[in-house]
Amino acid sequence: MPLASALDSLDEIARLLHGKRPVVFLDYDGTLTPIVARPELAVLSNQMRSTLRDLARVHTVAIVSGRDRADVEQLVQIDSLVYAGSHGFDIVGPGLELQHQEGAKYAPVLSRAADEIQAQVGGIEGALVERKRYAVATHYRLVAEGDLPAIEEAVAQAAAAHPELRRTGGKKVYELRPRLDWDKGKAVTWLLEALDLDQPDVVPFYLGDDETDEDAFRALESRGIGVLVAEEPGTTRARYLLGDPGEAQQFLQQLMHLESTD
Repeated sequence: MPLASALDSLDEIARLLHGKRPVVFLDYDGTLTPIVARPELAVLSNQMRSTLRDLARVHTVAIVSGRDRADVEQLVQIDSLVYAGSHGFDIVGPGLELQHQEGAKYAPVLSRAADEIQAQVGGIEGALVERKRYAVATHYRLVAEGDLPAIEEAVAQAAAAHPELRRTGGKKVYELRPRLDWDKGKAVTWLLEALDLDQPDVVPFYLGDDETDEDAFRALESRGIGVLVAEEPGTTRARYLLGDPGEAQQFLQQLMHLESTD
């Protein structure tokens, strides 16, 4: 069954919010900014930053990203937000902090895996191996189609050599992460409790576009509202759809309006 547009469902969402307050969790790449050729090119627009700043004045807003926390914090530059980087392994916000101690122990094996992948794909034009604090991301958006099997094989070999890491995917990226029971969904659940927002009168919203965001959609399926940002949605646990970051910005603006008129 096709997902309904969140923008076309504002009356329904307003009814769901009646007498309650939203808390807003947002992915970064593909949700607040368009998907771009290289990670460093995903710059937040002034209009989106203004919308986020206005939203944070009235609601709790958290960015939950696969990027390193310091990276996404520098890109957004709004002190009043909560930042959960590395799929929630590294969280900082007003009055709270979480550094996943078990995850930190994986630094040596992540570095070895990154070196092994780099040794195999370093000669492939367009390949980018990104050593994050709690993960290794191998980007292949700029790789010629004929070279894609070599990229996948390099990541598969590293994953097989290091079973303490688990392989996940995304939009034109393979990622190796610690094999721990921790993801964006667990991070969102932790944040609700840490912020004292695990309450019956709170409706958590999560906007995301990628495979890793499904963990958060799943965690909030029975208690919140997942919104997938995608032009062509596949199988998802989200409840509503937005076509692109431009529609996501419109929705966030409307969310403020819905609350103010409740």
